[in-house]
Amino acid sequence: MTTFSAFRVEIPGAGEPANSHIRHLHIDQLSPGDTLIKVAFAGVNYKDALAANGQGKIIRDYPRISGIDLSGHIVSSANRQLKEGDPVVVHGFGLGVEHDGGHAQYARVSSDWVLPLPAGLSLCEAATLGAAGYTAALALHWMELCGLSPEQGEVAVTGATGGVASIAIDILNHCGYQAVAITGKHAAHDYLKKLGAARVIAVPDLEPSGPLASGQWAGAIDSVGGAVLVWLLRTTKPEGIITAFGNAGGAHLDTSVFPFILRGVKLLGINAGGPMALRREIWNKLATVYRPNHLDDICQVISLDSLPQVTKQMLERKSTGRNVIDMAL
Repeated sequence: MTTFSAFRVEIPGAGEPANSHIRHLHIDQLSPGDTLIKVAFAGVNYKDALAANGQGKIIRDYPRISGIDLSGHIVSSANRQLKEGDPVVVHGFGLGVEHDGGHAQYARVSSDWVLPLPAGLSLCEAATLGAAGYTAALALHWMELCGLSPEQGEVAVTGATGGVASIAIDILNHCGYQAVAITGKHAAHDYLKKLGAARVIAVPDLEPSGPLASGQWAGAIDSVGGAVLVWLLRTTKPEGIITAFGNAGGAHLDTSVFPFILRGVKLLGINAGGPMALRREIWNKLATVYRPNHLDDICQVISLDSLPQVTKQMLERKSTGRNVIDMAL
């Protein structure tokens, strides 16, 4: 193997905007690391779409191969616990941001970042889950640690057609919860019902009429932020639990303390990272008790060559579920 294909984000010159191209690279052009992985599949996340199109100030320095998650096989590693051919998953740790990421046929990373593929998951399933599935599972994990259970009532899921939210609906249904999908995409109602949404509703009127409104939700998984998160805080039942991890609807939160001090609502921030022990626990749940039932419906398999078009569609809010690159295509 002399060269391989990679999707790399570059700045042509000083003061010019970033752009992205398929490049043919050598291994020694990758970021340093003690472990070389032959990438089989890699997810395409909203963060990747921003980076690929020079938006959001995602990438710290250029050039950079995008892709914040990947699955593949070990080629070589300084860590004796990682054997040649072992199937593995990697996400986070600056992958695709400050370290070359998964949108390439090979990746070189630190062995400390590498998670053995849990039994029961294929490499394609692991990439379909990726950082998105980990985030969805981590959200439910913390909600249940705070006392959430299916008999307490409906759980709202905002930005419902996105990758994290789609997987969250699937997991909630698998675990016996009544998930209410909230979306502005009327054409996606059948898709969301197929994933297991008990109800699908439109994005409500977000103009506040007071610090509190009628309590509807035992819990909520929010990928939007902004006014949508404010509305969730106002409409969650006493002792309800909200997890938040997105800002597509805005980074500002204009709310009051009343949901917290009058209803005891819990607002949990979810960062798709954490120590390796927690990652192993969550990935083992994804392979067993949290395993989604509809990954085939959530996943659209694409080629590396089609990535530029797909990232633009994601930024235009024209994508649904998870796009996963098959490096063999």
